[in-house]
Amino acid sequence: MRVFFRHARRRQRSVSGPTCYRSAAYRPLRPWQVRERSFRPTPLGRRGLDPQEVREFLDRVAGDLAVVYDALAQSRRETDRVKDALRRWQSEQGRARNERGYDR
Repeated sequence: MRVFFRHARRRQRSVSGPTCYRSAAYRPLRPWQVRERSFRPTPLGRRGLDPQEVREFLDRVAGDLAVVYDALAQSRRETDRVKDALRRWQSEQGRARNERGYDR
């Protein structure tokens, strides 16, 4: 999981940087997109994939994507919470330093 987030950060930086290799229209896959994906049936007399197996696999991929997106959202919420706490602490420290400086 840690490797996924490290790679995601790299991709995120490259998208916002000046040397972007993805188009602006690129959107990552969402679980519902994977679940709704359908494949054309093979013509008669030709080999093909078992539609049931394909559906099961797509459901599994969609479930994994949902878990990853949930973990990412939770991580972002936690990051925001920590950043807010740090900002409050820094403000309190700055005020305390200013008050001590005026007392001298």
